[in-house]
Amino acid sequence: MLLTTAHSVEGYRIRKYGPLVASEAVMGTNIFRDYFAKVRDVVGGRSGSFQTALADAREAILEEIQEQAQAEGCNAIIAIDIDYGEISGSGKTMMMVAAQGTAVYIEPA
Repeated sequence: MLLTTAHSVEGYRIRKYGPLVASEAVMGTNIFRDYFAKVRDVVGGRSGSFQTALADAREAILEEIQEQAQAEGCNAIIAIDIDYGEISGSGKTMMMVAAQGTAVYIEPA
């Protein structure tokens, strides 16, 4: 299935518009990941554990929207928007990844 942030696909025409497809993932962070992220914040550098968690969440929600599009008889998703956020409070941190796009059926022009 073709996934794109663009509103059209060069060389293809949209034969059918399907529904908006969307998925969200909220993932908790554990105490060790939080601790090492705080250390990275002080000394600098990238937090591999957080990057991996965000990549896993993004992959999971993209798979979910593909399943939704396929269930509607579509073969592509256009205008995909992926958002990241953090939900924190009471000493706990949760990461959120959300994606939405328009399911379509495309064919060569």
